[in-house]
Amino acid sequence: MNKNKIGYIVIGVILLLIINNAIFVLDETQQAIVTQFGKPVGEPRTQPGINMKIPIIQKVQFFDKRYLEWDGDKNQVPTKDKKFIFVDTYARWQITNPLQFFIRLRDERSAQSRLDDILDGETRNAIASNELLDVVRSSNRDPEVTEDFMEEIEILEDINVGRAAIEKIILEKANMRCADLGVRILDFRFKRMNYVDEVRDRVYDRMISERNRIADQFRSEGQGEARIIEGNKERDLAKIQSEAFQEAEEIKGRADAEATEIYATAYNQNRQSIDLYKFLRTMEAFEKSLDENTNLVISSDSEFFRYLKRLP
Repeated sequence: MNKNKIGYIVIGVILLLIINNAIFVLDETQQAIVTQFGKPVGEPRTQPGINMKIPIIQKVQFFDKRYLEWDGDKNQVPTKDKKFIFVDTYARWQITNPLQFFIRLRDERSAQSRLDDILDGETRNAIASNELLDVVRSSNRDPEVTEDFMEEIEILEDINVGRAAIEKIILEKANMRCADLGVRILDFRFKRMNYVDEVRDRVYDRMISERNRIADQFRSEGQGEARIIEGNKERDLAKIQSEAFQEAEEIKGRADAEATEIYATAYNQNRQSIDLYKFLRTMEAFEKSLDENTNLVISSDSEFFRYLKRLP
């Protein structure tokens, strides 16, 4: 291989390196700016495809064109009515002007730090300007009322702003502060809200007390119903016993009347049979009343002695 061929090869390699360094490709998810000695030159490159730059001297800074995520830190924030709550937020943002973004923020890491300051600050301001009721509720509504809890439902207070409106206010004010940063915040939301431990314990105690009060009322009403049922039972039992006693006495009365009638009829029809019956009954009385160890003292005109006097 002669020196001319080697020279051609070296020149070709150099030209390939220069051409390769002069060309860069953007895909659909990217946008870029070209810098020369650290300063941006020309317009931002936002269309996907092949782009050119001056080799060696110029460099390319790539930025994401897609929606980017911002996740806020969980912070303790006081409301207007002096109630401390933990607030966890998130947002979605996009680089809309890569040139301005590069001049002001340089990269996504700096942008995330700047968004922390802007969004966290606006969140604190918005919550401190509104009462807790407006922060946790989005609309006015009437609680569902049932027959069992009709007297227990409290009337909900009306809100003046609402959670959704507060999120919108934070989004608008944050975008105003981001206007010269080359970014736009697309959406902002409260991820989670919760009371601080001290306030949460008081809320739980109040909820427990309220539930216990309702339970005590139900127990009281149940005891009242039980007493009414017990009283009705005693009344019905006394009525049944009274009616049964009355019916038994009526049956006894009718039986005694029939027995008396039978005795009278028998007496009128057969006096001799009656005397025999009385004699037998008297003897049975003697048999049941007297034994070997019994002494009977009776008068001479006693009914018992009447039959003894007739003995021979």
